[in-house]
Order: sequence, then structure tokens, then C-alpha cells
Amino acid sequence: MNLPNKITIARILLIPLFMVTLLSRIPYGGEIAAFIFIIAALTDSLDGYIARKNKMITNFGKFMDPLADKLLISAALISLVEMGEISAWVAFIIIGRELTISILRAVAAAEGLVIAASWWGKVKTFTQVTAIIIILLGNFPFSLIGVPLDDIVLGIAVIVTIISGMDYLKINRHILNGK
Repeated sequence: MNLPNKITIARILLIPLFMVTLLSRIPYGGEIAAFIFIIAALTDSLDGYIARKNKMITNFGKFMDPLADKLLISAALISLVEMGEISAWVAFIIIGRELTISILRAVAAAEGLVIAASWWGKVKTFTQVTAIIIILLGNFPFSLIGVPLDDIVLGIAVIVTIISGMDYLKINRHILNGK
């Protein structure tokens, strides 16, 4: 197993640690969970960079890297719903988009096609990760001045998630049509 794949596996292994830290409500659990989440999110860029730079791209990595991302985001959203920090409909839209595009990619792969990450997909990931971090940190320091940045960035993440999903479906409608 090469280094990028090991980093991907490490990201997956951080997910239960993140959830336990966040949901156990230990002192500073939100801050510790935010730190774990940030480390896990950063490994997404790191494993891809190393794999591309060193020509270490594998089928395992092509499958597991996006799965690890979706697991991390889904775990964070589900945890935040459980804590009452976000509404279930927000988590449903984001997770639903992720499942839909994952299924589209699986159908494409069965036909020997690869659906590359789009610009909208990258922006979607950035806004989701940013929103989750801000929420995990209790909107600090913006809560001190009464700015609901957490709600604003989460709203942007939901909008970009919808746009990204529609973009993937539009660009890849030939796969949906079986052509």
C-alpha cells in the first residue's frame, strides 16, 4: 500500500475519533474535534497531491479517497444534527447530493468512464469544510460581534452543493441516458 492510500486510510480512521470527541461533550471537545476535522480535511489535499506528483494513483485510491471525504463530511453533519447545531434538512441535502454523485460515478465507472472533480465540486468541498469548522468552533470569534457567519457559510455550502450536483448531472446526462 502506497503513502497516499495510507493517508486516505488514516483519514477514515480519524472519523470515529472525531465523532467520539465531539459527541462525548468533554471539556473543549468541540475545539479538539475541530482540530481533528481540520487534520482529516487537510489529508484530502495531501494524499491527492502526493499521488499525482509521484505517479502513485491507484484504483484503490480513486475509489477510497472520495469515499473517505464523503464519510468525513457525513459524520460531521450527522453529529451536528444530533447536537442540534444544524437542521436535518441541511444534512439531507448535502448527503443526498454526495450519494447521488457517487452513484453516477459508479455507473460511469461500470461503463469505463471517469468523472473528474469539477470546479464546482472543489468549491462545494471547500464551503462544506469551512462551514463545519466554523460551526465546530461555535462561530468563534464572530459570535463575539453578533455575526452569524456559521449560518451564512452553511447557507452558501448548501447552495453550492445543489449547484454542484446539478452541474454534474447536466454535464454527465449522457451517462444517465445510457448513451
